[in-house]
Amino acid sequence: MILHCNFEELRALASAGEAVVAAAEGESQSGAVQAPAEGIARIEMLLPRLTGDFSIDTLQDQRRVRAAVGLICDDLRGRMDQTIIEHNPAHEDAVTLYFDYGHSRSVLHRLDQMGSEMEAIVDLITGGQPETGATIPFPD
Repeated sequence: MILHCNFEELRALASAGEAVVAAAEGESQSGAVQAPAEGIARIEMLLPRLTGDFSIDTLQDQRRVRAAVGLICDDLRGRMDQTIIEHNPAHEDAVTLYFDYGHSRSVLHRLDQMGSEMEAIVDLITGGQPETGATIPFPD
């Protein structure tokens, strides 16, 4: 299945993903939410894919991408909240984070819908044994 993303969504996910990874390496400004090591690894695996629309080949792949995008959304929301508290809602950084969060959250919503569809197909194919269907390929 293909996950369609526009330029703004890709830019928001890439820049926020890089910020999360940098924060984990201790190279970022304060205020970023520290993601667990497994989450950082998933984000690092996602970053090279953020060049345009990309394929989600299996339910397992969808879950990995969804987890990475979920962590990015959590980080963006935390940084947006912190910026609003430190400054005000109209502050330039708060507005930028708001739009980045919105674009990233839109992708997360599409991933959730895709996951529901994939789970339904896997359930139909496997007769209710989703653990056996996590690697069933989904063509584009």
